Amino acid sequence: MSTRVLRHPLLRPRGTLAQLTTGRANGFGALRLLLAVAVVVSHAWPVGRGRPDPFWDWTDGTTDLGKTAVLGFFALSGFMITGSAAKLPPLRYARHRALRILPGLFVSLLFCALVLTPPLYLWQHGTLAGFWSRPDGPAGYVTSLGGVSPTAGWDVSGVLAEGVRRGTNFDRSFNGALWSLKYEVLCYLAAGLLAAFGALRRNRRLLLAGTAVLWLLTASGLADLPSPASPLAGPSVAVPGFGRVSGHLLLHLGLVFLLGSVLRLWAGRVPVNDGFALAAAGVLAVTARWGGYPAFGHPALVYLLLWAAVRLPERFRRIGRRADYSYGVYVYGFPVEQALALLGAARLGTAGFLGCALSVTGVLAAFSWHCVEEPALRLRDRTPAWARPRPAGPAELSP
Repeated sequence: MSTRVLRHPLLRPRGTLAQLTTGRANGFGALRLLLAVAVVVSHAWPVGRGRPDPFWDWTDGTTDLGKTAVLGFFALSGFMITGSAAKLPPLRYARHRALRILPGLFVSLLFCALVLTPPLYLWQHGTLAGFWSRPDGPAGYVTSLGGVSPTAGWDVSGVLAEGVRRGTNFDRSFNGALWSLKYEVLCYLAAGLLAAFGALRRNRRLLLAGTAVLWLLTASGLADLPSPASPLAGPSVAVPGFGRVSGHLLLHLGLVFLLGSVLRLWAGRVPVNDGFALAAAGVLAVTARWGGYPAFGHPALVYLLLWAAVRLPERFRRIGRRADYSYGVYVYGFPVEQALALLGAARLGTAGFLGCALSVTGVLAAFSWHCVEEPALRLRDRTPAWARPRPAGPAELSP
């Protein structure tokens, strides 16, 4: 290969992931927001029209836009959460994760149960009689975490069941996007356990071996991804506290999470190269269209996202530094689309329906960040009162 070819901008190394992801000058916030919006866009077709998004048809049933975005979330989480788990004590790590997820989740559940669904029920029936006392009422929805917990409360007082009966809705869950939450928490727990046993510091090859095993299982084709119409179909396993968990999704989401973890632990050896990113984009497109997507498309997606995190223009890398709306978009997008579909907004067409959904979701995401998530995150590094050292009494003071 000639020197001129080696000096081509596409083949010129920009540095390593370790060098380019230090500090906050990266595009993780922009990518997370983009992926969250992609999930909302993908759901516009199954929620508003009762069919998968066009990307599902283009890939001939391999994947869809929403599932690809969720895989991207897990890849970025694997990279970022592994660094947090490796450097924080276990209890502090657990507190950080809980404060990032639970406050915004519970407020979104209360919003659906107490703010969103009562007017919809009133609009359907002309009265609120029976709304609060039904077995599938708002209390059951909140306590079941919107259907995430084993007690599964997907609907609120039959509001969506009535929408399905009238033909305006095609899904009986008010927040079907929350299905991925239990898998995310399981990955967080796995990262915490790996850190506690030293697999993120002293025994990093153990993590590499586990990732290789998951990749081999994926490449074997024994656990193909289920269809978007039945995302939890296929073999499942019972996990205490989480109910039934899809073996398919656990394998695929766990693989991309661990791939992100591996790249974080070996970030000093991973080159950031535009040519590699171009090749990864080609592999992702080819495998999604013609096969081999789980085995080869997943690693390509992980590298492509991490490359984008450090190669996005500076103005995009500023997104999310002060306000991260991605989680708010995730927890509010699906309920907003369900409510709009119930009110007949699907008649506006896909563009009109999406415009309304993204506008309302954006307002709620901003509320979630500024009024719920950010205040909760300020508590991450505060030492609880019970853990603070007791001031020394007079008899304990040295002369």
